[in-house]
Amino acid sequence: MTRTSEVHRWADQLDDLCSRLAPRFSRVEPRRRARAYLQGLLAPLERKNGWHLAEAAGDMTPDGVQDFLARMHWDADAVRDDLQAYVVEHLGDPDAVLVLDETGFLKKGDKSAGVKRQYSGTAGRIENSQIGVFLAYASRHGHALIDRALYLPETWAFDAARRAEAGVPEEISFTTKPKLGQAMLKRAFEAGVPCRWVVGNCVYGADSQTRRLIEAHGRGYVLAVTSAQRLGFKPVEDWLEDVPARGWKRLSAGDGAKGPRLYDWAYLPYRTPPVPGWKTGLLIRRKKGQPHQFTFYLTRSPEETSLAELVQIAGMRWRIESCFEEAKGETGLDEYEVRSWTGWHRHITLSMLAHAYLTIVRQHAIGGRSPRRAGRGAAAVHRARSAAAALASGVGAAAFG
Repeated sequence: MTRTSEVHRWADQLDDLCSRLAPRFSRVEPRRRARAYLQGLLAPLERKNGWHLAEAAGDMTPDGVQDFLARMHWDADAVRDDLQAYVVEHLGDPDAVLVLDETGFLKKGDKSAGVKRQYSGTAGRIENSQIGVFLAYASRHGHALIDRALYLPETWAFDAARRAEAGVPEEISFTTKPKLGQAMLKRAFEAGVPCRWVVGNCVYGADSQTRRLIEAHGRGYVLAVTSAQRLGFKPVEDWLEDVPARGWKRLSAGDGAKGPRLYDWAYLPYRTPPVPGWKTGLLIRRKKGQPHQFTFYLTRSPEETSLAELVQIAGMRWRIESCFEEAKGETGLDEYEVRSWTGWHRHITLSMLAHAYLTIVRQHAIGGRSPRRAGRGAAAVHRARSAAAALASGVGAAAFG
């Protein structure tokens, strides 16, 4: 049972968050709608679509919710900046990792902005879907999504009629996923987001401009690449012959659902123009029990970085997968019913914000982070979500009133 005191404590934290956002809404109605939308995303509803969110807010129809997402005047990018500052304030750490990745949103029809038959990692195959590129922040305190962009395929970018129908702004042109990722990294670096590393899959690792951007801002990286990626004068898979027989070490890349993620790892240094204090190399992961399955990473790290530490950084990429799973399961990241460009970015941003709130509740509840308290943190998140339903009745609504 959720005690009244806990409801008020969670309400106070939600009030603090809403107070941070209030200046982004020039009128009372969108401010109230924003709070109600967050409460609905946090509440234990069967679904987080327009009808259910409207019912949770006490509306007879979803018209008010749809108006808030499509037509009311507010800037989702400004709210995204508040989200980023909120995450840094509570989860910030100088050793944190920025994680680039994308996720798919399965859709029917051809009207939703950016939708087409394309590969979706969510489905593991080519499906009719939208693709969102995301940046996550991962530290020893927790992980949360801090930036997002809807990928607009070329078939959409050069189709004026479809663009107009979906409300794609004129200034939006075709941009590759690596370019979208670079824009997110630039925003994070320019905002002073504390971090030491960047990790990402081969979509981003293969792009030399992404690597140069990270280097220019003085961060390290562990970026996955395909076996065909060239390092020097040969593909990285040909570097396997340079790994000595005893060059493999079994190390954990972090804990997964079934315990430590154990793989065999090898590291080969690679000479680049010298930068004092830094080294570059090739990190290779071999699947345990399947000696012919390899994953390759290009790395840039401080000279004193050990193999074990590089492995831990490589494993941080799974944090964004946890973010996707949690946000889709808990705060309706994929349950929107909007077709427009603006509606997508608004819903996604508020879902990310609700997920960050739950992450921070967990971080506060765990406190000392002992294993015994970790369970209490999970229970606290459940109680906080239940409290959100109570908050809908009006407890602590002053911040957006």
